[in-house]
Amino acid sequence: MHSNMRAFGITAIVVFGAGLIAGAITWAVLATRNNRSPPPPSPPDIIELDWWEHCVLYQIYPRSFKDSDADGIGDLKGITSELEHFKEAGVDAMWMSPIFESPMVDFGYDISNFYRIHHEYGTMEDFDDLLKKAHELGLKVLLDFVPNHASNQSDYFIRSEAREEGYEDFFVWADALEDPDNASNRLPPSNWVSQFGGSAWEWSEARRQFYLHQFAIEQPDFNFRNPAVKDELIKIMKFWLDKGVDGFRVDALPYMMEADPADHGGRYPDDPLSGLAQFEPHQLGYTIPLYTKDLIELYDIVYEWREFIDQYLKDNKGSTRVLFSEGYANVSMTMLYYGNEEGKLGAHFPFNFDFVKELSYESNARDFTYTILRWLTYMPAKAVANWQTGNHDNNRAPSRFRENMVDGLTALNLLLPGVAVTYQGEEIGMRDGFVSWEDTVDVEALRRGNNETYMQYSRDPCRTPYHWNNSTNAGFSTHNSTWLPVADDYKEINLAKQMEDARSHFKVYQTLVKLRKEKALSHGEYLVRALSDRTFYLVRYLRTFDTVVMLFNVADQPDTVVLRRVLKLDLPATVVVASIHSTRLAGDTIEGENLTLAAGEAVILRANPVP
Repeated sequence: MHSNMRAFGITAIVVFGAGLIAGAITWAVLATRNNRSPPPPSPPDIIELDWWEHCVLYQIYPRSFKDSDADGIGDLKGITSELEHFKEAGVDAMWMSPIFESPMVDFGYDISNFYRIHHEYGTMEDFDDLLKKAHELGLKVLLDFVPNHASNQSDYFIRSEAREEGYEDFFVWADALEDPDNASNRLPPSNWVSQFGGSAWEWSEARRQFYLHQFAIEQPDFNFRNPAVKDELIKIMKFWLDKGVDGFRVDALPYMMEADPADHGGRYPDDPLSGLAQFEPHQLGYTIPLYTKDLIELYDIVYEWREFIDQYLKDNKGSTRVLFSEGYANVSMTMLYYGNEEGKLGAHFPFNFDFVKELSYESNARDFTYTILRWLTYMPAKAVANWQTGNHDNNRAPSRFRENMVDGLTALNLLLPGVAVTYQGEEIGMRDGFVSWEDTVDVEALRRGNNETYMQYSRDPCRTPYHWNNSTNAGFSTHNSTWLPVADDYKEINLAKQMEDARSHFKVYQTLVKLRKEKALSHGEYLVRALSDRTFYLVRYLRTFDTVVMLFNVADQPDTVVLRRVLKLDLPATVVVASIHSTRLAGDTIEGENLTLAAGEAVILRANPVP
């Protein structure tokens, strides 16, 4: 019995061993036949993107772009004459700050006629020519749509103030409150404070009522509880869409709706006080805008506009018309502009102001990482992100950060997923210009500040004329003066010089825009991590396509980083482009364990595809 069992065991071992040998031989033969390497990974499915989903969008401030008629003010013909610049830069679409008829109290954001071109900018024929040439060059054109308010010189307001039938409630009107201490005194309907300082209510002697203006006195707020107002704004959008524009950037949305008196005993409720001792009752910051900003009802209006613009596309075909919304709000309220949980769609995207408002020269690498990931975390599924480092309302990026960070900020803007927004002049690293109190024209600076404090509020420094070359007035105008003074550094920083220089901000911009066309950038995944307080990285990767890695030292001191800590980076890698003050050049090979980055330096690398 025991001997039989032993024999069986030996036989089993022999058979098992023979099986292993046979299997090994079979594997060896097959491996030899297949050259011992697994099949290469198949490329991922690439879904074609709509034109706007990964575009470079350029903001033009028309008054400061190019003057064609020697009056010191930029105009439409000036823009048309320089459209080739956008093609050279690699721009896909442009939006212009308001070009409509206006008294220019707020330089176009006080519109007196939404259907006409402001005379200083040209004629409707000039606009048609611009649109035609832009489209011939493959450029999309967006207009700035200002729905919150109109000019007090508009026909709408004149008729409403006169209580003309159909216009009585076109704006927000309210009776004065009684002053218990002085029967002859008129008190505003509430304590609401204007964005430009002072009461948000202004008395109309003609109508014997107050009207609401959340911005300048000359910018009365439309009443969106009146269906006729909403109908008129749709009509305005349709007018410009019919002319061929590709969409709108929609201004100042958080202020479109105010509290309904019907919900508050028949009167407009006071905003709660902030309790901040540094503010007086007439100053912005004295109250918390609970009843004047970010009301949930305003999003329904945005959703209605999206329904309109989508229906317009169905009815008229062609390429997608878009709505990009402006609204400085907390991240939760901002995300509602995309749409809501019930499936309503809003703007194609709300502008992302996080780089403008949340970061500065004091921010470290972890601040940058957190700010980027916060937007991407809160953003709805399948939504499109967007990034910008400046606009016409805020100090320019080189003035808010450090000048040696210009190329890194440009790279970050262009390499993150989604839409990259460039404010006029950022492609050449323009800085804030100095504008004296005597030369100041910005209504916010004039009304919130004085000759000592105006620079805290002025938007003029970021609006100074574009630097085309080193000739008189930086090539912007041949007039002996310009509406705002040209910045003193135009001979050092101008487009013509940067096109000739071996290394320049503009050439970095061009290289990055070209790189952005690659599939890892348009369709790939992302990783953002801080390597230290000074340096963070951005990785863009997609199977079978080259990986792109950005390393950015945002500190004012050098930093040495360990490259093996950069996920998805397979060394050696090749430098694509680096900051103009970097010692590294395009084509350099990076293969060492450590990399030292100078203060403000950014390096963009090309590496092998991820497995």
